[in-house]
Amino acid sequence: MISRFIKGKTYVFIDASNIFYSQQTLKWKVDYKKFKKYLEKETNLEKIYFYSGKVGDNLKQNNFLNKLKNLGYIVKVKEVKVIKVSSGVYEKKGNLDIELAVDLIKNINKFNSCILVSGDSDFAVLVDEMKKLKKRVVVLSTRGHISRELIERAKYIDLRKLKYKISYKKQNPSKLEGNLE
Repeated sequence: MISRFIKGKTYVFIDASNIFYSQQTLKWKVDYKKFKKYLEKETNLEKIYFYSGKVGDNLKQNNFLNKLKNLGYIVKVKEVKVIKVSSGVYEKKGNLDIELAVDLIKNINKFNSCILVSGDSDFAVLVDEMKKLKKRVVVLSTRGHISRELIERAKYIDLRKLKYKISYKKQNPSKLEGNLE
């Protein structure tokens, strides 16, 4: 499906927080091993970046990030900050939009196509610049998590269309037990 909109060397930039909230809406999770294999099949995948806020020494999160690294993802993390918004109200911030944009610009001459996995309107100006340089841009996100600005500027593909190719499926315990007999 994506191959129709991609040409040449492809870089992928994943905004983890956007995917996290999309998964809550979708009620299914992305299997990042399947996702990478799908991209390798559909594109001339050169690099795949993953940007995520990190919460201290969270073992589960660290294991997940290490798994991504072992799969060949370039993982960029930043410690989540807790910011006081008002009296007794705190907000967690772990935004890596600038890091994503900097990496994209540093690599702009190394790819022909870019897949941006985010719906954040902050990336609209970045998409405009890529298009000026004749780069193909595909945005992957989910309705309710994609800005109008990105829909207007790039080819948008809803993650729902890729569910059966990239979703994580838990092993059914009864099937596992059946294999033991």
